Amino acid sequence: MTKQPDLGGTFTLSNTSITLNRMGYGAMQLAGKDGDKMVWGSPRDVPGAIAVLREVVAAGVNHIDTSDFYGPHVTNQLIKQALHPYPDDLVIVTKVGARRGSDGSWPHARSRQEIIDAVHDNLRNLGLDVIDVVNLRLGGLTGPTDEPFEEPLTALAELKQQGLIRHIGLSTVSPQQLAAAQALTEIVCIQNFYNVAQRTDDAFVDDLAAQGIAYVPYFPLGGFAPLQSSRLNDVAASLDATPMQVALAWLLQRSPNILLIPGTSSVQHLRENLKAATLQLPDEALAVLGAIGAAAV
Repeated sequence: MTKQPDLGGTFTLSNTSITLNRMGYGAMQLAGKDGDKMVWGSPRDVPGAIAVLREVVAAGVNHIDTSDFYGPHVTNQLIKQALHPYPDDLVIVTKVGARRGSDGSWPHARSRQEIIDAVHDNLRNLGLDVIDVVNLRLGGLTGPTDEPFEEPLTALAELKQQGLIRHIGLSTVSPQQLAAAQALTEIVCIQNFYNVAQRTDDAFVDDLAAQGIAYVPYFPLGGFAPLQSSRLNDVAASLDATPMQVALAWLLQRSPNILLIPGTSSVQHLRENLKAATLQLPDEALAVLGAIGAAAV
């Protein structure tokens, strides 16, 4: 029998048959950059991007997070080029609710028709007949905002009834917004900004765990402006690990419903990130890391 890779254990999405290895992969960084336009255009090294995606699957990862507005269209097209026809156990999660302006901006795209068009764009560029999970992106880059979302969420629920998507998630939302959304349709995952320093969602993570809902943190090391922490660096040095590995390991130990989607465009960095799943943080390290979040509050 082939030994299964240790990718942080598994988590089964509530009321589904989808079981995911907790260490996944986020495809956003595969897109290129054009001046000040982030996540824009094709990567300089397309064969390198293809190699990363194939290494992802070879390593046992069965959860890839993407969106058709990465590039735009680029990451989905790369995923299709690298991996189609897809392994039976590979779960592709995408998100809708935004688009890309010609200036590289990320304006909202949440009308009923924009949601329908976005899902069909994802289906076409990924080469799929049905998408496993579609997240509705709300809020801003790093936090939720008080805004109506019944129209886009209802559109997603209709597409689910039509069989074009299997499950629905939300991105950048508050507990109150989740409760309102659950009155309209079942929600299987939440994708919010959360890491060892950004701890606003501490209680939310625990509440979701009690409901069996996955929590998928983005920006595990701070985002486009990476976290600078001597405490994090010291813990990493003491464990002969990288700061990213420690930040990921902390998330895995934080709660069993947390699923990770660290992104990279490098096979070497991908392998480093995946090793975080085998890094067990001792109590002393957890205490030091916990103080980072306390200081950031």
